[in-house]
Amino acid sequence: MASAAEQLAANINFGAFAKAEELKARIWFTLGALIVARVGAYIPLPGIDSAAFAAIFQQHSGGVLGMVDMFAGGAISRMTVFALGIMPYISASIIMQLLTSVSPQLEAWKKEGESGRKKINQYTRYGTVILAVVQALGMANGLQNMAGPSGGAVINPGMMFVLVTIVTLTGGTMFLMWLGEQITARGIGNGISLIIFAGIVSRLPTSLGQLLEQLWAGSISGFLVLTFAVLAVVVITGIVFFERAQRRLIVQYPKRQVGNRMFGGESSHLPMKLNASGVIPPIFASSILLLPLTIAGFTGNQEVASSGGIFGDTMQWILVHFGHGKPLYILSYILLIVFFAFFYTAIVFNPEDTAENLKKHGGFLPGIRPGKNTADYFDYVLTRLTVIGAAYLAVICVLPEILIANYAMPFYFGGTSLLIVVSVTMDTVAQIHSHLLAHQYEGLLKKSKLKGRRG
Repeated sequence: MASAAEQLAANINFGAFAKAEELKARIWFTLGALIVARVGAYIPLPGIDSAAFAAIFQQHSGGVLGMVDMFAGGAISRMTVFALGIMPYISASIIMQLLTSVSPQLEAWKKEGESGRKKINQYTRYGTVILAVVQALGMANGLQNMAGPSGGAVINPGMMFVLVTIVTLTGGTMFLMWLGEQITARGIGNGISLIIFAGIVSRLPTSLGQLLEQLWAGSISGFLVLTFAVLAVVVITGIVFFERAQRRLIVQYPKRQVGNRMFGGESSHLPMKLNASGVIPPIFASSILLLPLTIAGFTGNQEVASSGGIFGDTMQWILVHFGHGKPLYILSYILLIVFFAFFYTAIVFNPEDTAENLKKHGGFLPGIRPGKNTADYFDYVLTRLTVIGAAYLAVICVLPEILIANYAMPFYFGGTSLLIVVSVTMDTVAQIHSHLLAHQYEGLLKKSKLKGRRG
């Protein structure tokens, strides 16, 4: 039977938006912040020859640069002040989560609650600055060495260009991080996720335009486009189903007597998500696989073929066997996704800690002894859920690779990007529903108080 909250959520009247002033203010703030983030993605980096860089980038857009540029909403292909995007912050957050599981001090901070979370967030910001500076330095040196048919990418190479690039790109990343935190605190949804979401969605009109151009030119058939549209709907439906899927373990609390009254005895449930690792496994797997492709691409096919030696032969073998859609690439992609799905799930959910916390609060699973037996059962259930979740991630992420390789689809709106778009949309809609529910409850409380005063 649905709870009262679920029944109220099912009967929400979206005309209540007109009365929910706080929710409207949060939505407008979020939209304004996302517009600022998109405007910054068009401000060029000082000292860059935009035409020369665009020609050079076109040659290397199939590697890591292409994937990161998709998350940055085209900021790298235009080489703007937001070229690094929010990825340094995400990398620092992942590193801090990994360190939390191995560092006793960080683990103790995590258990302190809000104060410990603030400390971890502060060190995450420090890590973001360090990673942004290192990446900006590497990007500045790479830009100075880039040369194409129309000349070099940098107008005046030198130490001044390197310093200006480091300060500008690091400042752009820190501004995006601050903007994301402001969206989370004063807007609606998760700010960092919404910035990535806006970057991915901003590429959709261009990608659809390219698809229509190919359709009118006759390079792809209308039947193929229709098939792809139907397949996209099926994939999105599958993502929604699997992201919402969870196993609910019944938790029972014993009765206890306080004076002449009995308390407790109620039952609850512990939800365990089918895909507890989220989009982390595809991101890590893509980064690892595309890195050698990018190095080989910068080396150049002709240079690789003519250089010989161990390095040249290795690059040649990578270019031949690890291209998009090649069997070895797909197999490696699947294995890496499965590995990181299990690895990251083990970090975010600790069966021993969960069982110990349940035991401290007097809860237990019916038919299972508290303590080690409960932890073993958690591990048993989590392992089987992760197997299904890893298989789901592998199918979703490999499907666009096959479409790109065999049917020359002009955009990569699938895999990791589609997971992010759907997940962020679901999370934002859920938060909007929560605010509407809170607003309706406030209205009910006000009415009850007025009736009480009249009585």
